[in-house]
Amino acid sequence: MAQTYAVGVDGGGTHLRVVVTDEQLRVLGTGLAGSGNPSLVGRDVAAERVRAAIAQALDEAGVAADAVQAVALGVAGASVAHSADWVRTVGRAALPTALVVPSADYEVALAGANGRLEGVLIAAGTGSVAYGVSPAGETALVGGWGYLLGDEGSGYWLGLEALRAVAQAEDGRLPRTALSAEGLTALGLEPGRAALIAWLYRGPGPRNAEIAGLAPVVLRLAEQGDSVAEEIVRRGASHLAELGRAVADRLALGDPRYALGGGLLSEPNPLSVGLCREVGLADLPRPRYSPVLGAALLALRALGIQPGGEADADRE
Repeated sequence: MAQTYAVGVDGGGTHLRVVVTDEQLRVLGTGLAGSGNPSLVGRDVAAERVRAAIAQALDEAGVAADAVQAVALGVAGASVAHSADWVRTVGRAALPTALVVPSADYEVALAGANGRLEGVLIAAGTGSVAYGVSPAGETALVGGWGYLLGDEGSGYWLGLEALRAVAQAEDGRLPRTALSAEGLTALGLEPGRAALIAWLYRGPGPRNAEIAGLAPVVLRLAEQGDSVAEEIVRRGASHLAELGRAVADRLALGDPRYALGGGLLSEPNPLSVGLCREVGLADLPRPRYSPVLGAALLALRALGIQPGGEADADRE
């Protein structure tokens, strides 16, 4: 009997990850590229990065492209609602004979975290979103509006709130704390209004990545007891909890199985711990699989295959 191979693609906002697995969800090869979000890098660049990462994973696995039966692609900025055709085109270009399963980054994250497409995912990385699937298969999406309309509690939001606090401290509207000095230092800026304004508004383009890069500074200072950083993180956790509760309410889930995703919520820190407290979780929920394996899981299930008995060592 021929071996079954599946490919999972997790195209988060910062990195794009690919796995090749067998029908037991054992990882045979991996691929990695920069952001595959077409809203940030453009469709042509995103498509090329997906193709290159899939080729890298196939090469490592020693599997030919025409031997792959299914591929599931969950790409940030390319939801099925408005980009399914583009996702299918990208998948077929890399794997011409495979069944292409268009998905979304939050969908593969939920499937991976809970081992099935059910429950409520709250995700915070560069952006933020909450997504849920009921036992009956009904879905709800809250947030995910992008940095101009939402993304509360995300890395970008934390960084922007930090810069707002720096500006307000400069005006005397907030106390100067370590956040003022360390935030500017992290950006390589001198203290004062002129440097920050010039950097923010006169740069070569949007500063989203650099602003989101301030999130670790905010979290570290909050952990050290900086009052301004603590308040930013407290509000961020409250916003994220609000997203999750809205999904649970829309799906009438009285006691939802919460999963946390995204770089800011994958490890214990003031934001993830605060969020757990807000939604009534005693501890940080441990995901069963990573998002990229969640994508591979969806690809296999589209073939009617239900993997079982996966070992922890096979997680990626």
